[in-house]
Amino acid sequence: MLEELLAAGIAAGSAGLVYFAAAARIVRQYERGVVLRLGRLLGDPRPPGFTMIIPGIDKLQKVNMQIVTMPVPAQEGITRDNVTVRVDAVVYFKVIDAANAVIRVEDYRFAVSQMAQTSLRSIIGKSDLDDLLSDREKLNQGLELMIDSPAVGWGVQVDRVEIKDVSLPETMKRSMARQAEADRERRARIINADAELQASKKLSQAAGVMAEQPAALQLRLLQTVVAVAAEKNSTLVLPFPVELLRFLERAQQDAPALGERERGERGEPTTPPQSATAPPSATPPASGSSGDQSLPESLRSPGSLGSPEPPGSRESLGPPGSPDDQ
Repeated sequence: MLEELLAAGIAAGSAGLVYFAAAARIVRQYERGVVLRLGRLLGDPRPPGFTMIIPGIDKLQKVNMQIVTMPVPAQEGITRDNVTVRVDAVVYFKVIDAANAVIRVEDYRFAVSQMAQTSLRSIIGKSDLDDLLSDREKLNQGLELMIDSPAVGWGVQVDRVEIKDVSLPETMKRSMARQAEADRERRARIINADAELQASKKLSQAAGVMAEQPAALQLRLLQTVVAVAAEKNSTLVLPFPVELLRFLERAQQDAPALGERERGERGEPTTPPQSATAPPSATPPASGSSGDQSLPESLRSPGSLGSPEPPGSRESLGPPGSPDDQ
């Protein structure tokens, strides 16, 4: 009898232990437990800690209450100014109502992901390219509002939405680079023109001062020479007035006429113009005289015209013993 009671007690204890192990649940601090008894929601979600359910009748579903970081896949769309871009983003959200997150939506993570993608494409179509590149804070707020509006009914709160990157076509990148370069060049030209205007005003004032004191220009020239020579250059560029060169050229052209005029005033004979041909000589020059010196070397050689032929000049050039020698 005692043995039967001992066996029954051991069996009951084992059954109770099995039941306890099947009914016991632990909910972590960052989770909430939603209990469904026979398919119906049972009260409020279970708080963190140890809890019990009826095995086979109750079903405990844990919901994470932490902030979830979900990347949004890159979406390709056309902006309002007809530019094709690819934009990706990231969404930060958390569950604020565990019961609604389990009952109202099948998979709240997938639902938030799809809503973020559609909202991102909608934002791309409503915005200009300049807004996507420069005014992202405003677009982030609009995107957050579009995702958060339906997510509130799911027990989900969107904490923040950020646009990560905007990918542009290569042709658009080159066009924007040329536009930026042209704008920088325009600003540089405006600055240079302004500097030239200010410099011209200062130079005009300096020219007025130098016009009152002509020696100031010469002093300025000497200062420039000193500044150039201070750099230890092997070549020194010295400015030469063009007016002085023109004065010297005119003086050179007027020098012959002035000399003739002065000799005429003193009564000296002026140099007559030389004739093109020399007068003929009264007597022909003799042979061997100075007239031959004006002739070429070939004509002044023996045997030339106008000179006596030396004896033996007509000797035959043939070999000795020819008939002519006999």
